[in-house]
Amino acid sequence: MYQNHPLTKKRDAATTAFSLALACLATAAVGCDSSSSTTGTGGGPGGTGTGGVSATGGASGASGAGGMGGSAALADIVDTAVAAGTFKTLAAALTAADLVTTLKGAGPFTVFAPTDAAFAKLPAGTVDNLLKPENKAMLQAVLKYHVVAGKVLAADVVKLTKATTLQGQDVTITVSGTTVKVNDATVTATDVLASNGVIHVIDTVLLPK
Repeated sequence: MYQNHPLTKKRDAATTAFSLALACLATAAVGCDSSSSTTGTGGGPGGTGTGGVSATGGASGASGAGGMGGSAALADIVDTAVAAGTFKTLAAALTAADLVTTLKGAGPFTVFAPTDAAFAKLPAGTVDNLLKPENKAMLQAVLKYHVVAGKVLAADVVKLTKATTLQGQDVTITVSGTTVKVNDATVTATDVLASNGVIHVIDTVLLPK
């Protein structure tokens, strides 16, 4: 399933939900269907939804540590990210942009998810400015630039040179040795499965042109 690719060795062992999700992939292949697009160029709907998400809440419909037990149903992308505990800024941004319901939808989606540390690398005041109600459209554009329609697992990502995001612009994908980059962001963990898609963790926030 791609657990042997060198990138999987870079996943954050301290993040329980992610580790268990990857273990699930390696041992039980829960939810690992073949519904993903291997082109990475699908447009997909860009609609917005309503609702919020707590940055400290747990994954719904799950049990055990991180809610990612081998026999438990997978949580959706939003709840999976929240349960990891390293995406509090992303969760707050999704709420402010009214995109929580969208990413809780059927999908499937592929999300290149920047960690809290990635957001912290932005110039001072950038995140606070994006979270202001008057900048909602700009925030939505930034967040949609991290989402690709379809479930694109790491084995397929490394075959691509670009992928079209829900924002409408392409991201560039490059592979050099054991490193995969999306624009200037390095992929640090792959194939974090969710009920409605997959998450790949990145170390830098992607900004559309």
